[in-house]
Amino acid sequence: MTESIFDKLDFGPFKPLLENDDITDISYCNGGQIWVRSLQQGSMHVQIEGATPEFVERLAFQCSNVMGTTFNNAKPFLDAESAELRLNFVHSSIATNGIALVIRKTPAKIRLKKEKLLQEDYFTNDIHDFLIKCVLGHCNIMVAGETGSGKTEFVKYLASHTESKEKIITIEDTLELHLDKIFPQRDIVAMKTNNVASYTDVLVTCMRQNPKWILLSEVRSAEAVSAVRNSISSGHNILSTIHADKAASIPYRLYSLMETDLEVGQFLNTIYRYIQLGVHIKAYYSKKYGKFHRELDEVTEFYVDDNNVPQSRTIYRKTADDNGIMIKPSAHLIEYIENQNIDIADIISHLPDEMPYKEHSYEEYHDNNEPQEKEDKVSEEAKAPTESAPKAEAPAAEAPISDSAPAIAGIPSLSETPVEEKPATATAPAIAETPGETSAPVSSDVSPSAPASQTVTNLPASSVVETPQVAQQPIQQTGMQLEKLN
Repeated sequence: MTESIFDKLDFGPFKPLLENDDITDISYCNGGQIWVRSLQQGSMHVQIEGATPEFVERLAFQCSNVMGTTFNNAKPFLDAESAELRLNFVHSSIATNGIALVIRKTPAKIRLKKEKLLQEDYFTNDIHDFLIKCVLGHCNIMVAGETGSGKTEFVKYLASHTESKEKIITIEDTLELHLDKIFPQRDIVAMKTNNVASYTDVLVTCMRQNPKWILLSEVRSAEAVSAVRNSISSGHNILSTIHADKAASIPYRLYSLMETDLEVGQFLNTIYRYIQLGVHIKAYYSKKYGKFHRELDEVTEFYVDDNNVPQSRTIYRKTADDNGIMIKPSAHLIEYIENQNIDIADIISHLPDEMPYKEHSYEEYHDNNEPQEKEDKVSEEAKAPTESAPKAEAPAAEAPISDSAPAIAGIPSLSETPVEEKPATATAPAIAETPGETSAPVSSDVSPSAPASQTVTNLPASSVVETPQVAQQPIQQTGMQLEKLN
């Protein structure tokens, strides 16, 4: 779909919102409610005259007509995109509270500027310069964060600092990066997956294009994770985004997306070996700044040490007082960057070696992660018989209680009764043929055992055979002998 097709659409009351550079998303739903996402204010509700369900439905029909498709009960979803807009319609047959529309603005430009970001406390100058050096040193970087936090914009900013002579291929399922339009003079190929060409198909072709950088707009499926693994293990460099709650959890988030029984240690070893940095970006409404605020929250380094053990090291973290703490990277990362003829000594020479608080080791973090919990559960099940063995001895400890019965003169022990020699199938006849065992005095004298003995004598013999009551016989005999003693 080209830009000229969008030019034919009448956006009507939505046009002022589309022309406002501060607004990134427009959501129409619930019979006329309009919510927008602003760079300055975050999500907020607005009222626009003329934005009725009837107008949105007409806009959907215009869009479907120029695209040569339909929008009705049979085809209730409609997607359209251009260089700077992405539209999604949901028909009222599916959205039961009225037709729904989302317009996402994806302008072909770099919104982030270093001076403005430093002024707004987005990051510190040290971590900014360090990340740019990492890009020049061909580090593989994954950017994490929530929806709307600005992950894609930050990837575009990092990509703008790659060498102009290095070829870039972008792989997306929805067009958002637009690096080919931002840098029309560069060697950039923009690829888009669809129902015909999957991530795997596009990646195979991508490898044959001989790129230096592969940019995945977002990793959100097992196929995309496979694309990341294949890209980094084949010597290509990547910049990509993913949804994760912090930088240190990026490898485990990748593993959870795989939805496979692949051994977690083997997978994580690959990720820690080939992805050098994880970056987490946070977005929230700040009372201090009185607006929606975005900031670089955490930068974590991944590597495999000399003992082949995966390690993570947080080298930058934003503190509660809005001051970023940065420490020196590990010797592994310094060596990797210096091997690319990139000097970072002037950036890290004054930095401390360790954080002022304790960092979790790989093992500690690994024990608290979901993929590891799966292995721990299996291990616990394997250990269960061993750990439960002492508990199984508890019934044996109660055995002497029955043996202590002979302490009463004239009363034989339960173990001395001949009941155990009788077959289980003969239980009912044995009880029935014993004289006096079912007499009324037994029921009155030994109240705990009497109901059970009465139930046995009243049931048919066939029922008694199916439910053996061998344990009841010695109790009845004990009761009788107690009666005789009295």
